[in-house]
Amino acid sequence: MKNTSTRLVFDYWDALRGERAAPERGEIEPGALRHALADTFILENEPIGPVFRLAGTRLCALIGHELRGRAFTALWPDVEAQGDMRRLVQTVMDETAGAVAGLSGESSTGAPIYLELLLLPLRYRGRTHARILGALSPALSPDWLGLDTVATMRMISLRMLWPAAASRAAAPEPQRAGPPRLVVLPGGRA
Repeated sequence: MKNTSTRLVFDYWDALRGERAAPERGEIEPGALRHALADTFILENEPIGPVFRLAGTRLCALIGHELRGRAFTALWPDVEAQGDMRRLVQTVMDETAGAVAGLSGESSTGAPIYLELLLLPLRYRGRTHARILGALSPALSPDWLGLDTVATMRMISLRMLWPAAASRAAAPEPQRAGPPRLVVLPGGRA
């Protein structure tokens, strides 16, 4: 994860879930994400596919309109890319795995933009396959933000964040046979 917003959202989600596969939607406190809130969103699983339930202000400015109630896949004009995104969201929900993707895009005037997409599963009132917490943030805030909008995006990299109880367990502290051989004293002497 390269972008600050992505790391903040992931670290918060990871701390909330603890040993569980995913935290409850009701546990999410917007104030805890205040430094990344403009880039975050929540998707709701609907029969038509994932739909924006909430979307941050910078994300809406990048796209050029309010996203609440709109299909997540509509961010991609290409039908094949829409199918890929629908399958990616379904995988995140089915496997309770996170996903981080690098996106390359262009504004409507042709300015390039590089974005990072994060998708993380959420439970809602005990149900799985209900919600997704996500972030979509630019690598660098474009100088045209608010004047131009993202017209096209395509995925250029993808990494799944598979749940692994073994990797979450802390490594045991190595046991020492005796006192340490080197002791640093105040004043920098050994």
